[in-house]
Amino acid sequence: MEIKETLAKKILTEAKGYLDVGFTHSLNPYSGCAFSCRYCYVREMPIQRFKDIPWGEWLDIKTNAAENYRNEIIKLRKKNKPVNIFMSSATDPYQPIERNTNITRGILEEMIENPPDFLQIQTRSPLITRDIDLLVKLKDKCEILVSMTIETDREDMKQIFAPYAPGINLRLKALKKIHDAGISTQSSISPVLPFTPDFPKVLDGIVDHIWIDTLSIGDGSMGKRSERLGMPALFQEHELSKWYRKDIHVMVEKYFNKYFPNEMIRVSKQQAFPK
Repeated sequence: MEIKETLAKKILTEAKGYLDVGFTHSLNPYSGCAFSCRYCYVREMPIQRFKDIPWGEWLDIKTNAAENYRNEIIKLRKKNKPVNIFMSSATDPYQPIERNTNITRGILEEMIENPPDFLQIQTRSPLITRDIDLLVKLKDKCEILVSMTIETDREDMKQIFAPYAPGINLRLKALKKIHDAGISTQSSISPVLPFTPDFPKVLDGIVDHIWIDTLSIGDGSMGKRSERLGMPALFQEHELSKWYRKDIHVMVEKYFNKYFPNEMIRVSKQQAFPK
């Protein structure tokens, strides 16, 4: 893994594309991602396509992230601008190295002093439980949603598509711990991977929202990026092609509606949760 410390010019990026559904900004404490999920659409974005080093083998640490956040949100507040943040869109804010760097923790500490209006933390790492103390303080200052990526309840599927990501059971335990702390939680089934009929049951009681996304909708290119990443062939190789279909979100939403109220469930083509 090639690791570099960098000074970012800005830390808040104006929300566009799929984030332009209630979010005003994205925030990425790192560039690159050690989890290296095989389906990750960022592999097909300029940040990676112009890199000589493969995705998953490099990481840039934005050492001035908290300072930038403070300066940028103060300017936005002077303009009476709303600040609804998605953290993160092109990395995971809880990279393994976050245990030592505390970049994301530093941002959260700054948010307690200068809170946004809404913050969604998108992660697949149980490391987020380390910061429950800060999340509890922050939820009294702004609306906050912790969204844990749980694409499936099958560990064998995770090993095929995201072998370097944290285990599914570890993520579920982390989500429960956060939910039990009184923090609003979401399971992000993103993208939908093959799951067992009991998947809804393992989420019952530990999530307030469920987000459904697919390789066709959620790659930002109507499935073209996923195709270039070889996802159709990978599904076919493991005899899973019936799960690789453009209407899979319709089927999954219908199935989960048997277990959860309609208002708990959203799919990525619909409006996001911040209002």
